Amino acid sequence: MDLGFLAPLIGRPGPWATVCLDTSRTTEDAQQRQVLLQRTAVRELADRGADPHSCRAVAEHLAGEPASGSPPGRALFAAGGEVVLDVPLTGAPPVVETAWGPLPHLAPLLGRLEAADADCLVAAIDRTGADLEMRRLGRAEPLGTVDGATWQGRGHRAPPTDRYEWHYRHREQDAWDRSADTIAGHLVEARSDCNAHLVVLTGDARERRAVHERLPKHLQPLTVEVDGGGRAGGIHTETFERRLDEAWQEFCRHHADEILERFRNGTGRPGERRTDGTGTEIAAGAAAEGVPAVTAAARQHQLATLLLGQDGPDTGREVWIGPEPEHIGTDRGAVRSMGVPRPERAQAGDALLRCAIASHAEAITVPDGAGGPVGGVGAVLRWRS
Repeated sequence: MDLGFLAPLIGRPGPWATVCLDTSRTTEDAQQRQVLLQRTAVRELADRGADPHSCRAVAEHLAGEPASGSPPGRALFAAGGEVVLDVPLTGAPPVVETAWGPLPHLAPLLGRLEAADADCLVAAIDRTGADLEMRRLGRAEPLGTVDGATWQGRGHRAPPTDRYEWHYRHREQDAWDRSADTIAGHLVEARSDCNAHLVVLTGDARERRAVHERLPKHLQPLTVEVDGGGRAGGIHTETFERRLDEAWQEFCRHHADEILERFRNGTGRPGERRTDGTGTEIAAGAAAEGVPAVTAAARQHQLATLLLGQDGPDTGREVWIGPEPEHIGTDRGAVRSMGVPRPERAQAGDALLRCAIASHAEAITVPDGAGGPVGGVGAVLRWRS
């Protein structure tokens, strides 16, 4: 999961209020239910010690939730009397979840935030061109139409059968080749602009295959073809939506498997351990496992991918932090030596996610039984120590 959309959470001091709740409006008593959930969220924050200004900001923000078109859930992060970030979620928690602490309480929400990070660049293709749109949280944002090259052959609806037939077919194919090149070029630009994780091609099978083959090599692993959508009948069909969701889930599973394989190959031989000059355990290879090793790697901006176990006990282990993401350590004295006069305690999962956001790393949730890091905290590194 790309953590870039969480960047607003690292540029200001805490303490932070975190709220995750159901905001769906699918039942007859939805409005009354929403009022009760909002009151519960604000009351729980106050009970946890949140300041009145932040409580009021959360209450006012939730009160402004529209009566229709709301996502199934929301995660709110507030500090200094202001809601800093509001993340719509594709799934809602069964109960209101709140936290108040020195950092946004991100670790338990990582799985839901991964779903919120799902985005796809969709192209519905036929011989005349393509319609492009960006998908985020199931919502479509039109990105425009690509008009391909066409050749009408002087009004003929079918190829002529005389001696000019070869020339007709050749020019028709040449027109489509140029169209496929044009569509592929627009997809490369659009993907660069919106930074979509997955490129989805739908529409006519032969035409989308031609576009797929013309995409640059670095986009090939990020591109899939999905049946059920098209230009004439529209992209938004029940069949296409189901297959798009299946394609996204498969893409995520494949990516997670690759990360876990790199982690397992990079943790070094069983029992192999190294320490830095302070005696802190550090990574032995291209990956790190355990809070001390991952914390040391995070301090050196080594994180490429942070791995957090779904129910890993080490994500809740306390570490010491300062105002900057790299102010992190398992020892209070070590953080004080970084120029932090009054280090604070924070949960390891939240502190490491702050480091990952700051260093433009990604993060994934590792399900139980998937062979992830022991204790639930690990990382694939950018380079070896």
